[in-house]
Amino acid sequence: MVVAVIIFLAIFTQSAAGFGSALVAMPLLTGLVGIRTATPLVALVGFTSELFLLVRYWSAFNWRAVGHLSAASVVGIPLGVYLLRRIDADIVTTGLGLLLVGYALYALFGPTLPQLAHRAWAYGFGFVAGLLSGAYNTSGPPVVLYGNCRRWPPAEFKSNLQGFFLLNSLVTLPTHALNGNLTAVVWHNYWLALPAVALGLWIGSKLGDRLEPGRFRQVVLVLLIVLGLRLLLS
Repeated sequence: MVVAVIIFLAIFTQSAAGFGSALVAMPLLTGLVGIRTATPLVALVGFTSELFLLVRYWSAFNWRAVGHLSAASVVGIPLGVYLLRRIDADIVTTGLGLLLVGYALYALFGPTLPQLAHRAWAYGFGFVAGLLSGAYNTSGPPVVLYGNCRRWPPAEFKSNLQGFFLLNSLVTLPTHALNGNLTAVVWHNYWLALPAVALGLWIGSKLGDRLEPGRFRQVVLVLLIVLGLRLLLS
């Protein structure tokens, strides 16, 4: 039941804002079931929610934007897995937390941010997202930053993020399978969590669709501050 509640909160966040499921679920599940179960479980649950949300927002999906991000991410994922054992996680999480909080505060209270028009930015942000995905299962923050700087409207924001996450999952899940991480315990928790996934998707979608674009952007930025502070405190 505790796993189901955590999964509900994670999927509710993902459905309402378009991202955040792994950043919510990973710290909570790791202390409950261990990292070896939490990481593949969050990957399975994330794949399920991403597929549903991508179908829901398919009409707003921008393949060209996501294609460049995903191509760079695929290169970064194996490197992230390799670096996981060689770089102190505290350094990475502290830097990422400072980046999220600093960017969100600047976007909320500072002058208008310049729009990132050049394609090279997509490769840079996508590569960093791949590194974080391979190392810590948290590819969302760099892509969220990129989407905000590109001024994606809410529907395209959600759709593009789900497309990116889904393509990442298609690389991540086979890697877990090849390494024997999709154990019976992982599948057991996944099947028990499916009702919580469905409930989180339904409630989160209802709430997210009622937010107008300006308010939606403010909600996303505030969520970035919360997630950044959580990374710093952890």
